[in-house]
Amino acid sequence: MFNYLQKRLALSAKGARDFVKGTFFTTLLNIALMLPAVFVFLFLNDYLKPVFNPEASFSNGLRYYIILGIVFMVINWIIAVLQYHSTFTTIYEESANRRISLAEKLRKLPLAFFGEKNLSDLTSTIMSDNTELEHTFSHAVPQLFASVISVLLMITGLFFYHWQLALALFWVVPVAAFIVIISKKWQIKNNKYIYDKKRNVTEKIQEGLETIQEIKSYNNENKYLDELNDKLDDYERNLTRGELMTGVLVNSAQSVLKLGLASVIITGAYLLARGSVDLFTYLMFLIIGSRIYEPINEVFNNLAALFYLDVRINRMNEMEALPIQQGKTSFYPDHYDIVFDKVCFSYETGKQVMEDVSFTARQGEITALVGPSGGGKSTATKLAARFWDVDSGKIFLGDEDISTIEPETLLQYYSVVFQDVVLFNTTVMDNIRIGKRDATDEEVYHAAKLAQCDEFVSKMPQGYSTIIGENGETLSGGERQRISIARALLKDAPIILLDEATASLDVENETKIQAGISELIKNKTVLVIAHRMRTVASADKIIVLEKGRIAEIGEPGKLREQNGIFAKMLNTQMGYAN
Repeated sequence: MFNYLQKRLALSAKGARDFVKGTFFTTLLNIALMLPAVFVFLFLNDYLKPVFNPEASFSNGLRYYIILGIVFMVINWIIAVLQYHSTFTTIYEESANRRISLAEKLRKLPLAFFGEKNLSDLTSTIMSDNTELEHTFSHAVPQLFASVISVLLMITGLFFYHWQLALALFWVVPVAAFIVIISKKWQIKNNKYIYDKKRNVTEKIQEGLETIQEIKSYNNENKYLDELNDKLDDYERNLTRGELMTGVLVNSAQSVLKLGLASVIITGAYLLARGSVDLFTYLMFLIIGSRIYEPINEVFNNLAALFYLDVRINRMNEMEALPIQQGKTSFYPDHYDIVFDKVCFSYETGKQVMEDVSFTARQGEITALVGPSGGGKSTATKLAARFWDVDSGKIFLGDEDISTIEPETLLQYYSVVFQDVVLFNTTVMDNIRIGKRDATDEEVYHAAKLAQCDEFVSKMPQGYSTIIGENGETLSGGERQRISIARALLKDAPIILLDEATASLDVENETKIQAGISELIKNKTVLVIAHRMRTVASADKIIVLEKGRIAEIGEPGKLREQNGIFAKMLNTQMGYAN
């Protein structure tokens, strides 16, 4: 049962156990809420005895019913407290754990997943979907199960007590349930459709925030706002229609339930006139009839909420089912040579990015990847760090297949500087210290000076304690790049991946930073990508990638003599003509 609940409702093992507990106490609460009706029945049964039987008397007395009323109130209060803790409190804890679990899942997924997913879609799953699950699980789902259980118990008991009146009271339930259940398929389909419309709106807003500079630069504000308004109107129109249809179905079912009380009144009066039922039983069913439909209404309302939730539950289950990158967590290579052995890779099926690529980047050497854009250079460095897994072939580090090594264990041996720098909304010091969390301030200052960061940081209001904004928005592209290089210098790992590491720098600063990079790459395995040929002039090996294949490979001097792709790229940049 617990396994079913975990899968059906996207719960953790603890969440499934807490859910069962919450359902149990909610069931008790539903039953306890019938105690006022029981109290009224007992009181009237005792109080009205002398009216119908002059020899009888009001046997229990007023004090007895005052005490009984207080006892019933205390019982209700205790159960309500237990129910609140087992539903609301535990569901909020489960929601927090679910967010953490999703974050952990995302951390272990290959980067290919993020290439296929929109950022706003992932944000919606972690925040909006979780909020919806949290609200529905605390206010609806346990109540749904508890209402079903408590109603079935009460129906069974009343049928044993008096089946004719019970039939008159409950014949409407299967009819109303049929109305709701036959609409399930439509509701689920419509909820998914509305969810997609909502996601279109969030993606459009995300697009506007990310491209606000381009929108303003090309005077596209009105066009963008018109498109956003169209998507908002479309979402609002479909949401209104969906809410209206759901409301009509649920309210139709609830209207049918109202006929049950009328049936009890008519049937009870008929049986009372025939003497087939006594007055107290008739009154009891009338009192119960005024209360019994509330939990049934809750079932229908919560059933519609569960249909609405199915889209989000399915998304959660899909993410949980995604394969993660795994491997051994203990890895100590004897050397740091990187070997590509017949590697093939594609981001999408049918679109080959690398095909049959084989080369060795040796420790103590600089291996430069050059070639036309789209040739697979950046892909090669990312595959080397296992940001993606290859489709076929193997990549070795120190004679060990990297696909057998847990990515976080593997990456402790890498320092990476990519062209697209990511900085955090914190201080310069903390951004550099990401390279080595336990680094002293002196080590951070030393790495920053080697990367030529000290020059611009010293001009900041709080120096290295200055907060640089989201993704370093207060810095120039060159300054952001230098902080990224400082990180790599601080980490001082045995393998260095440099993807256009100095692309955002002017010639003067590039020359200065080359000294720092020279310090970084001593006796290490270095894979460097650069479009500026002067950057790779001192490389030990050049690998020319074109259309995902190795077109040329060798030392810079020999490749220049071959007058191939490398030589042409070099001559073009140096201003020579063949």
